[in-house]
Amino acid sequence: MSKSTRATLALEKAKVAFSVHTYDYDPNAERIGLQAAEAIGEDPCRVLKTLMAELDGKPVCVVVPSDQEVSMKKLAAAFSGKHAAMMKPAAAEKLTGFVVGGISPFGQKKAVPTVIEISAMNEPHVYMNGGQRGLQVRLEPKEALRALGAIAAPVIA
Repeated sequence: MSKSTRATLALEKAKVAFSVHTYDYDPNAERIGLQAAEAIGEDPCRVLKTLMAELDGKPVCVVVPSDQEVSMKKLAAAFSGKHAAMMKPAAAEKLTGFVVGGISPFGQKKAVPTVIEISAMNEPHVYMNGGQRGLQVRLEPKEALRALGAIAAPVIA
């Protein structure tokens, strides 16, 4: 497994301090984020999952704790939109350039508006996908927010 991905290169370019953590990815896991949290021995509230959605027909990225679900109403409100829906996996892969299970908010082919669940800002560190299955990056949540030019808002159900 390569520890240098578009995601890690984007973090380096943004001068973000991070560490790389690998684990055995289980393609049959019912919930990939929870499997990652268990595999690296971290609380699921600190292992964030990256989801791609459409807001009023335009792509957005939403990052939430792996043990939580996104509220489409709250996601729409975070961006002052009307209607949010999850993006189909094939569309998410094409847009981001990453495969499902390895989608990172960092280094996507096309930058899109991004929101991070506000509760994650209270954690001393979080883990996010590093751009491939079985690869997580550990960093401070405020640094992730800065590197992504993201907003923090309540978006969980």
